[in-house]
Amino acid sequence: MAIAIKSVFVASALFAGASFPAAAIESFSADYQANYMGIVGTGKMTLQPAGGNQWKYTLNIRSSGASLTQSTTFEDRNGQWRPLSSNDSSLLLIKKVNKIATYDWNKNEARWSGDVKADRAGPVALKAGDMDGMLINLAIARDVAAGKPLNYRMVEDGRAKQLSYEVAGKETITVEGKQKQATKVIRNDGNKQTVAWVVPGLPVPARILQRKDGRDEMDLTLQALR
Repeated sequence: MAIAIKSVFVASALFAGASFPAAAIESFSADYQANYMGIVGTGKMTLQPAGGNQWKYTLNIRSSGASLTQSTTFEDRNGQWRPLSSNDSSLLLIKKVNKIATYDWNKNEARWSGDVKADRAGPVALKAGDMDGMLINLAIARDVAAGKPLNYRMVEDGRAKQLSYEVAGKETITVEGKQKQATKVIRNDGNKQTVAWVVPGLPVPARILQRKDGRDEMDLTLQALR
């Protein structure tokens, strides 16, 4: 969601290594309406336990002629969320791309394999608090609720990047047919902009919008949460 669909969300910004209660993590399944470059599809986010203190966070988007799947397995280490591995695959018409990331916290380095360029294979040195774009989606919802600075360091696609979101006020949005007040947060990066709407009590943003050159590129709107 960073917010990156590239990892919408590509999921976000300088996570200072703050600690949060592990109890804050709970399983969920969220259904989204997806709009990519004017093509309407469906999206689903899920968070499920993966054994011990590990969790698997997955995003699937399907539309006519395209599909995208992103998943991150991470550990909750005393309230700090650390990515362990991730997979990013997409199919657009006949073009298929698959990327795999491995985060080795013993060596403090991240590497990438699959359909990646040599200069994006790593290694990239890891620092405490580093996350990938998918995890930043969860962190934004958590940190807005806690009133924390929305600053993170994203390690993804063979590089580390500082990301910062700014709160842009409150807006009323519709969630599951009901009007809800949401906190609107924005990140600008050159000709790209990511906007997220966070509703109190929801573990993920209720809406995520990615724009490029002033035009909507990807729009995910929450339809149902279980």
